[in-house]
Amino acid sequence: MPADEAAEALIAAAAAVRAHAYAPYSRLSLGAAIRAEDGRVYAGANVENASYPEGLCAEAAAIAAMIAGGARRIAAIAVVGPGPDPAPPCGGCRQRIAEFAGPATPVHLATESGARRTVTLGELLPLAFGTAHLP
Repeated sequence: MPADEAAEALIAAAAAVRAHAYAPYSRLSLGAAIRAEDGRVYAGANVENASYPEGLCAEAAAIAAMIAGGARRIAAIAVVGPGPDPAPPCGGCRQRIAEFAGPATPVHLATESGARRTVTLGELLPLAFGTAHLP
């Protein structure tokens, strides 16, 4: 599958799962989809909770699905949300993604209205903390 088609398929998977987000407090429904190195796709939606900050980000939900499915490396990730501009992953999710992806991993950001932007994880999280920093 060509890279553009693969990115669009991942964005479509994130958009589809976004419909199941539970965001009654922020009203910011997000969906995320991960393509693992073996080609399988895992998706997750954000799940809020009245007891902030006990919610779950869409990216974290997708990572949990990937781990539960037996995969360990992210080849690409897409995040889809509302609004005119694509919303990047929060700082915590950038670190979560970095646990399973390298700095060159593409991060596709999109909106329901069709805005698109692709960056690398290294652009989102330069100087990421990782295992090299542990004793």
